Amino acid sequence: MRLLSSALLLASLAAPALAASDQPIALDTASGRIAGSLLLPDHADKPPVALIIAGSGPTNRDGDNPGLPYGSGGYLKQLAQALADAGIASVRYDKRAIGESRAAGLDEAALHFDDYVGDAAGWVAKLKTDPRFSKVAVIGHSEGSLIGMLAAEKQGAAAFVSLDGPARNAADLLRTQLAPRLPEDLAVQSERILQTLQQGREADKVPGPLMVVYRPSIQPYLISWFRYTPVESIRALKAPTLIVQGGADHQVPRSEGEALHAAKPDSQLEWIPAMTHLLRDDAPQRQAAYGEAPQPLAPALTQSVTRFLKQAL
Repeated sequence: MRLLSSALLLASLAAPALAASDQPIALDTASGRIAGSLLLPDHADKPPVALIIAGSGPTNRDGDNPGLPYGSGGYLKQLAQALADAGIASVRYDKRAIGESRAAGLDEAALHFDDYVGDAAGWVAKLKTDPRFSKVAVIGHSEGSLIGMLAAEKQGAAAFVSLDGPARNAADLLRTQLAPRLPEDLAVQSERILQTLQQGREADKVPGPLMVVYRPSIQPYLISWFRYTPVESIRALKAPTLIVQGGADHQVPRSEGEALHAAKPDSQLEWIPAMTHLLRDDAPQRQAAYGEAPQPLAPALTQSVTRFLKQAL
């Protein structure tokens, strides 16, 4: 189980965007190749590069997720293009078992949260040794925020950006999400299972209705995930940090961004009132249908991220 992270033509025609070339790039791991895309700004001499990490669920490198009713319009690809327009290279990648990285997937029972962290850290290490780039930053969206801050600290990235990242432990997020949906008897069982997993032990006697969340094969992943609490991880992060939080995000409330900032007071906190979890303005009040041009990213998002990265890198 993963927590699913929950157009108009591109704006900003006032200034012409720099042409950018999208090219394949890959990370070799012990279990297979992780496929990605490198977007290079044109005419940039040794630019900085940002690693973009997608959120939870089957979200691919572009930010597309088949679980969303109208697709997600490639918001991470749009972010990569905005960075290229500002002279910043980027790498985004399909997580193991997703898209072109499907062959690198592990059996569900063998997959741990640390595998995702290790992949991200591997990308940072690879980019730091690439002579085409000056410095390496990490951008993590939603669940990718925790993955990114752990990888950034592990490999000494030059800067970190959290986009709508939770501050609380994933077990507490599950409690919040499940509590209003479960009858009392199942709520009691869910709490018993969560406490067992938080203690680092697998839980038995999972009721049938809770199998989708706590099936035995997913429990090792949950145990490894619950070991990390974002407010503790960001507190240990030495890199300059930007925390961006959307006011129209119905998955990650404002209090999460504020808690991350409180844990790392030297970070910058950017509050974008109309931004949704998919990094777009809520003003259109609709999702783009398949085949339509995707809605543009919230202008304040691209402005704050590019401004921060140019200062930090």
